[in-house]
Amino acid sequence: MKIVDVCALRVNTFLYVRVLTDEGLSGLGECGAWGYLDAAAEAVATFRDYLIGKDPLEIEHHWQYMYRAFHFRGAVIMGAISAIDIALWDIAGKFYGKPVYKLINGGCRDKIRTYFHVAGETTEELIACCVTAKEKNFTAIGHLNPFLDGLRTERYRLNYVQMIEQGIDRVRQIREAVGYEIDMCLELHRRLKPAEAIVFAHKLEQFTPMFIEDPIIPDNFDDMALVASHINIPIATGERIHTIQEYSMLFNRNAMSAAQNFCDNENNRRPIMAGRTHQNTVMTCICCCDNPQWCLNLFRRRRCLESVRRCGS
Repeated sequence: MKIVDVCALRVNTFLYVRVLTDEGLSGLGECGAWGYLDAAAEAVATFRDYLIGKDPLEIEHHWQYMYRAFHFRGAVIMGAISAIDIALWDIAGKFYGKPVYKLINGGCRDKIRTYFHVAGETTEELIACCVTAKEKNFTAIGHLNPFLDGLRTERYRLNYVQMIEQGIDRVRQIREAVGYEIDMCLELHRRLKPAEAIVFAHKLEQFTPMFIEDPIIPDNFDDMALVASHINIPIATGERIHTIQEYSMLFNRNAMSAAQNFCDNENNRRPIMAGRTHQNTVMTCICCCDNPQWCLNLFRRRRCLESVRRCGS
């Protein structure tokens, strides 16, 4: 069996990759670099030249070539590799007549805890959304932004004390509205500097959040470790990094308590990631913004998985 074509498919705000073979089997994968889909499609076209004529079942070999043959990394390249990798696993599942999780290391669990994705441009909207989650019998609410979800094009005009105190008061109101039967997963959207994050987290402790996500820009692992070492709330991070090596640097610094993995942005979904999080006693949170089907395979095989978020409908 040989690969005869690799096609990038733009569908609304998504980018899929279809790999075709000479035996009629095809595989479908998805790119997680949703902010740069056109660029990712061009990266897929570059990898196409290598893949034509190759055996689609030599998945690890193809991954190693695409990852190591060029000089650059980043979201666009890794998203393209991920989409191709998923498509090749799709072909393998069809070829062997097995679901992908059976081919990798078998099933581990049949159900998974999810949280309700909340949002609001005003405090009232945000509280109402959280109450709706409770009424729907969710046991956790996530993407909960204490600073509200304003437009990115609008300038943030609050000063330091207003930002901190209004954010804390908003969390207080939400906790009072939903009670202590629901876990709160706070999304800080990289809003704060390290010193600000430490102050904010200390004030948050009284409301017992499950974790705070990306309190600072995640590029500097030493800064994230600094914050983690000075607060008593778990930190969730990882959805904006791309390799196992980057995760290792966070693990080695004790900079995260919850490893966030985008399902379709390599290297986050590769099997070794589950073992590394389990080995480091770190909770895994799968970010399912795109393809729910690929996530189902992940859920069945990750023994360390604690929670998942489903973004959008």
